[in-house]
Amino acid sequence: MFDSGDCHLASDLIAGGTLAAPSLFSLVLGVKYGFNATPETMIYARGLLPEWAVWTGFGIGRAEFPMVAQAWLLGGHVRVGMEDNLYLAKGVLAESNAALVARAVDILRGVGAAPATPIEARAALGLS
Repeated sequence: MFDSGDCHLASDLIAGGTLAAPSLFSLVLGVKYGFNATPETMIYARGLLPEWAVWTGFGIGRAEFPMVAQAWLLGGHVRVGMEDNLYLAKGVLAESNAALVARAVDILRGVGAAPATPIEARAALGLS
């Protein structure tokens, strides 16, 4: 979901039976002409999703790690990856996706989260 229209379209597709519920929604913040990477925008976007939605929120580029904390604080799931951001910090290239994940885990633990194990994540998403 890059902007509010995507959220409205998904709701219509679910209501019409084209998409199944429950669905996983990904809020993408920080892309030009899309959702801004701010707490206010993530709150707004989350409010456009169905009440039962399983969702994740993430930021592009330098917004990746602030949005990690914001998504969790708002009840969503988190994702990071080199497809969205190449840096661990300003000027510090990540050597791998694992390094980005480790940084995200540090952030989440810092705000009181207990990141899911792979088994817990699969169960939350209804995967086997």
